[in-house]
Amino acid sequence: MSVRHLPLLLLVLAGCRRGEDTSALLTDARQRLAARDGKLTSYVLAGTAREAGQRMDFQFAYRAPQKMLGSLGTPAVRAFAWDGEHLYERDDAAKKFRTYDGRLGDGGLGPEERAGVLTGLFAPFAPEGFRIPLLPGQGVSARRTPHPRGPEAVELTVKPAGTDVEVTYVLRWPAMDFLGKRTRSGEDTAELRVEEEHCEQALGLCVPKRLTQWGGGQQVAETSLTRVELNPALPAETFSLSAPGGYDVETKTLAALGGR
Repeated sequence: MSVRHLPLLLLVLAGCRRGEDTSALLTDARQRLAARDGKLTSYVLAGTAREAGQRMDFQFAYRAPQKMLGSLGTPAVRAFAWDGEHLYERDDAAKKFRTYDGRLGDGGLGPEERAGVLTGLFAPFAPEGFRIPLLPGQGVSARRTPHPRGPEAVELTVKPAGTDVEVTYVLRWPAMDFLGKRTRSGEDTAELRVEEEHCEQALGLCVPKRLTQWGGGQQVAETSLTRVELNPALPAETFSLSAPGGYDVETKTLAALGGR
């Protein structure tokens, strides 16, 4: 190979296009993520999560903006639903039913605190790839990279100021489908890989169907989806639960859940 071709080869191997503005790439990536998020307005999932020899079946339904229903176990052992104002919790094993008032301005949690409680509660039901990465305004970089599922991908790396944490999202270009995530904190590293996908040509996007979690060079967890429905019609009553007969019923504020 001629020496004069070496710099171009190195650029290609590094996943960069010659003369490409990485800040423009990041801006483009943010815009494409927003457009992708607008395409996926509802979905229904069912699957199994496995970790450390444990298995848990789960179901999840979502409708924008922020209506959610998640249940664990088969048949459901515990279920949570958020209808936009109230959170419902049904515990079949304990025969308890709770309603949490989450309306703003009633002396309970503020908007950010409420969002934090709901995210912490429902995020585990939806695997990565159904929701777009939450990217801060600062501390994010972008680079192109080849990927066997791409064939072209973009890596978005988040480095919060004042920490040694680094999170890299790998997304198919230009559709911005989730392909993987790498997390580093000090010497500790973890990786989430998409092993199988569910694609819908009408929407022009793919979502994960099977994901594996890796740490220390070994697989430590796996999530497999047996049901994936994108943009189904979900009526409002989908996201409201009622107490079965014989259950203990309680009514609390969402602040009680956030503080426990």
